[in-house]
Amino acid sequence: MKKLFAAATAGIILGLCPAAGFAHGHGFMKKFHNKQTFRHVGTFDVMAGNGSGVAEIIDVTGNGKQLVYTDGENGAIGFVNISDPANPMGMGTVAVGGEPTSLVVLDHLVLVGVNTSESYDNPSGRLVVVHRKTRRIVAVHELGGQPDSLALAPDHKRAAIVIENERDEDLNGGIIPQNASGTLLIVDLRGPAKKWKITGADLSDVENEAVAGTDLEPEYVDINSRNQAVVSFQENNHLAIVDIVTGRTVNHFSAGEVELNNVDTEENDLIEFNSRIIKRAEPDAVSWINNGTFVTANEGDYEDENGEEGGSRGFTIFNRRGRAVYDSAESFELWLASMGHYNEGRSENKGCEPEAVEVGVFGRNQTLLFVGSERCNAVGVYRMGRSGRPRPLQVLPTGIGPEGLKAIPKRGLFVASTEKDEADSGIPTMINIFQLKKGKAAYPMISSGPGENGTPIPWVALSGLAGDPEKPDTLYAVNDSFLAQGFIYTIDVSRKPALIVDRMQVTGANEDLDLEGIAVGPDGSFWLCSEGNAKGRPNLILKVDAETGAVLSKAALPEELESNARKNGFEGIAVTGEAGAEVVYVAVQRAWPDSGDTDKLHTKIGRYDVGADSWSFVYYPLEAEGNGGWIGLSELTLLPDGTFAVIERDKGWGPSTGLNAELKAVYGVDLASAQFRTLDDAAGLATLDKTLLGNLLPKMTDASIWTAEKLEGLAVAADGKAYAVTDNDGVDDATGETLFLRLGFWKK
Repeated sequence: MKKLFAAATAGIILGLCPAAGFAHGHGFMKKFHNKQTFRHVGTFDVMAGNGSGVAEIIDVTGNGKQLVYTDGENGAIGFVNISDPANPMGMGTVAVGGEPTSLVVLDHLVLVGVNTSESYDNPSGRLVVVHRKTRRIVAVHELGGQPDSLALAPDHKRAAIVIENERDEDLNGGIIPQNASGTLLIVDLRGPAKKWKITGADLSDVENEAVAGTDLEPEYVDINSRNQAVVSFQENNHLAIVDIVTGRTVNHFSAGEVELNNVDTEENDLIEFNSRIIKRAEPDAVSWINNGTFVTANEGDYEDENGEEGGSRGFTIFNRRGRAVYDSAESFELWLASMGHYNEGRSENKGCEPEAVEVGVFGRNQTLLFVGSERCNAVGVYRMGRSGRPRPLQVLPTGIGPEGLKAIPKRGLFVASTEKDEADSGIPTMINIFQLKKGKAAYPMISSGPGENGTPIPWVALSGLAGDPEKPDTLYAVNDSFLAQGFIYTIDVSRKPALIVDRMQVTGANEDLDLEGIAVGPDGSFWLCSEGNAKGRPNLILKVDAETGAVLSKAALPEELESNARKNGFEGIAVTGEAGAEVVYVAVQRAWPDSGDTDKLHTKIGRYDVGADSWSFVYYPLEAEGNGGWIGLSELTLLPDGTFAVIERDKGWGPSTGLNAELKAVYGVDLASAQFRTLDDAAGLATLDKTLLGNLLPKMTDASIWTAEKLEGLAVAADGKAYAVTDNDGVDDATGETLFLRLGFWKK
């Protein structure tokens, strides 16, 4: 067996290019090239490293070498040493006597807002002050309500605490007003922590004009160098600017409504950017950009008495006078969608939900804006230009539900913490660290160009991959059943990142499809395999017209085999032979009940003779199961020398939790000389020999924030270059990353 990937075993050649952004209401913005971009350098698993449940809100010490985060699940705050950002180290936790909701670091002290409420009607909370070095609580101040957000003034003389007193969403449908309105507290930090004075801001002007002035429910606060705090009132769709020296409200105003065009508003397992809606902004996080302007993340968290939800799926930049000087409208969500980071399951309900914003000044006055999408698992990075308009630079993958964002300009770092995990799959709550480095952005590795309405071609969950036999820069991919329809995508690999330039729907199958493999036949037709589910959907081979996507013919497994099928069925397809006399090979992912496979360590590769309409099979020996869970096949690819490659992988994610990723490999098999037999052959099925061609696990780990489970597609292009792709599970209970690996040349 020849060696695959002559260059690949030494290192992946990754697509490195800043992402294209979608302008407000118009196609692509011009690409912005920068000498430095953020590159992922380290990931901290808060459970494995500190025994924490989550890492929600995060701050950093003055020297930029220690992170502190809130762990609401365990009633504690956690510490992480990032002196070496590539190797973050846990430094333990401190219990704070309740649910920490926010924190800020003040020199050697950590100020923590702690919720101790026993009910919505009787909210309570404390300001707990922890000494970072001794890890002791040095002061506790009762706050008289439930704290949510904390901010520290740049001069370190004062802090502000939002007292939210959140509503009961089960009471009267969550409609405000309810009892216990919130407020803003100002902490005078002069003197010993035990003697700090806490006073209430005057929000009477806001109470007089807000939607529900008797239930303000403030959400977030940030302070500029003029000692002015900007406060968001999410459910009231309101904003206020408060002087924290005098406690007086300087200005306040509605956050307004936003018109969104070409967005998806239906949760129908399709991604269709064709709707127009108008939504209240309902800002969550706020951050000053400079002393005159601030940015809001318009998540939305309220459904009014008419059943109307807010949340405008983007961010808005306001000046102090209350004028919106920029709104991202649908552009932020579409930018994420172009990279496969669109969560279809949120289409009807607030979309990508931008929840967090952060601003940092890097280098020589380069102001960068970071916007976190809670549901699309990514952060958009923008550069603020002189005009005040943000220019998209790059998107950073974060893990599930980014909540805490922190810029650390003095060290050229950016940090994102996530509030959610998927423990059963091995995806933890994590803190990801990015560092400014010379060169172009490493992510995304694949994105999509404009399709209908100038919006990006929608895509998620890429599975099978194939090369065009004549065009070296063209590959084809298919999506699995995450979408309700099957599509064939055309990929231009001459660009970096690789660019999806077209998609074609597969029609006329008359069954639900779960497309897991694609090959190009001798007459140019596509051959696809659709995975069965053991619940009525059969495993199928489909021949598809390359121009229209119409199914020309299909073939099913013999009944005696299909009747024993389990959900892990067809996962790869390859075609040889002449037109009309093709030989089609399919890989079955895992072992099915079979009298000849008592140990269940062998799956099958099927051979379908099109002209004779006949099936025969051979066993493929799987590797022994380890800490990564079950082992199975994910791809079958014809190689230039006439042999074949398969992807064999476990179901593990990442390096340090539950199901550890241990096997993401490519093996070679010689199917042309294999002894394929029918199921009723008295000799039973023969077993293939296999040869390891390449272990892709190190390359996947280096290229991602958390090693993906589903290495799904493998293709060799017409010029002999090899490529691989991962399935991002539609960003549903997954990180959302898609790796598109350039593996170098296949050499004989």
